[in-house]
Amino acid sequence: MLILIPVKGDDEKLAKITTLAGRERWAVVDFDAGEVRSVTFHDDRMETGYDFIDFVILENKFENYLDFMEEGMMVLVRREEETIEELIEAFKFKELDEAGI
Repeated sequence: MLILIPVKGDDEKLAKITTLAGRERWAVVDFDAGEVRSVTFHDDRMETGYDFIDFVILENKFENYLDFMEEGMMVLVRREEETIEELIEAFKFKELDEAGI
């Protein structure tokens, strides 16, 4: 499954989640069988090379997430996590909130 995250930076260890307006890049995490297979960074989310992205993780519940939902993505919101690694750990243990709840 693929997870999309708006981030500042383009280093897997240092990139931090940010708002859509503050985004520098998009991180796409290929997550399968409880493990990260790869993390790639893209300037434009429409040019990731993937036909379908399963989840998007956003900075907060006030972000405009309707476009993502219309594309069929499940929208999740971080609690206190900042780095990609922290977000994926929270994702594994279902510790992220659903948008709109």
